[in-house]
Amino acid sequence: MSPALRRAAVIAVTAPVAGTILLGTSAFAAEKSVANTAATLDAAEQKIADNLNTRVQDTRLGSTLSGVVIDAESKKAVWGHDATTALMPASNTKLATSTAALTILGPGHRFTTKIVYDNGTLTLVGGGDRTLTTADLTTMATTAVAGLKNAGLTTVKVTVDDSLFPAPTLATGWNDGYYPDSIAPVRALVVDGRHVTDTSLDAGQIFAKLLARQGVTVTGSVTHATAGSTAVPVAQHESGTLSSIVEHMLKVSDNDIAETLLRSTALAAGRPATFEDGTAVVRQVLTQYGVSLANFEIHDGSGLSRSNRIPAQTIADILDLADDPANAPTLKYIVDGLPVAGEAGSTLGPEWGRFDTADSQCAVGKVSAKTGTLTGAIALSGLTKAEDGRWKIFSFIENNSTAAPDATKDALDGLAATVNGCWA
Repeated sequence: MSPALRRAAVIAVTAPVAGTILLGTSAFAAEKSVANTAATLDAAEQKIADNLNTRVQDTRLGSTLSGVVIDAESKKAVWGHDATTALMPASNTKLATSTAALTILGPGHRFTTKIVYDNGTLTLVGGGDRTLTTADLTTMATTAVAGLKNAGLTTVKVTVDDSLFPAPTLATGWNDGYYPDSIAPVRALVVDGRHVTDTSLDAGQIFAKLLARQGVTVTGSVTHATAGSTAVPVAQHESGTLSSIVEHMLKVSDNDIAETLLRSTALAAGRPATFEDGTAVVRQVLTQYGVSLANFEIHDGSGLSRSNRIPAQTIADILDLADDPANAPTLKYIVDGLPVAGEAGSTLGPEWGRFDTADSQCAVGKVSAKTGTLTGAIALSGLTKAEDGRWKIFSFIENNSTAAPDATKDALDGLAATVNGCWA
């Protein structure tokens, strides 16, 4: 997707949390009414506003919708409907999590998984890398085995150290029915993104099998342990950059990555790796960017919490930050990671039945947006170039529709096509 038109003026400030934040004027410090801006709308924008006013009455959207459209360059309010009403945003929450993670950790941050040796034991030490694969672990095992054999050792015990994060808990608004399908209990060690109750032990067991295949005898069962200060590093693996991880997380709406990023962000800001501290850092970062947090409430990083509440206005503000060229070195990966309408392998792909109706098909390849889906909550927020050649930022959050979820998603896709102007 081509970059959106962006504003140029920002003020640089140093944040009390780690890193430096470029602070821009929030696009919606206070909600603007369509009536106040109607005289300044161009013909294409007026058509957007008129069509949206009609199409939000679609019964598939129910009666509870927060929506907003702004011009990406001028910050002009093109349209709004209960824009400051806080609703359950589902996975649109990941936009806030990504903003904080990229700001505090930095786009070039990498997560490190280690293997250390001490007194006959190899310990696999988790570093919060949710992208670690069996292939990565195989390479680490090969290095570790070479070191053992050079030392004349052919028998070891295996333990796992995931003490970087505290023991998993449920966030406010979660229920244990989420485990392990929607999300695995959040730990600092996992292989292949596997959804099992104890991802750390699972990783250790895979590691033990890899050692055995290379001629090392593993005695006893894999257990949890904390690596001692005298343990000797024998192998390590570094993840891809945070920027690439964020892009992937947004494309496929990966809940596990989002929650790991929340904890890692808290740690980098000098706080414990908990839901409460992670979300506190998210709020702090957004505040320092100038985003109003009126009516803003989050309890996790993924958006699985049914207690989260964010207005469409705030989601639009977050996208506005990511789209700002002055913030590009840090935040552009959020825009780059937005699924594109019709893009296979993303949450807007044809396999999910998105942008495939007569009203929305015209927007395939023309809309980039983050999806959000929970029972009773569906959201779509992103960017598109309108008929006037100017980029628009939009956010639509729907709650409590009685229509089938797929029907509501089709209606939201139609609203995005309306902003683009291809559905005239």
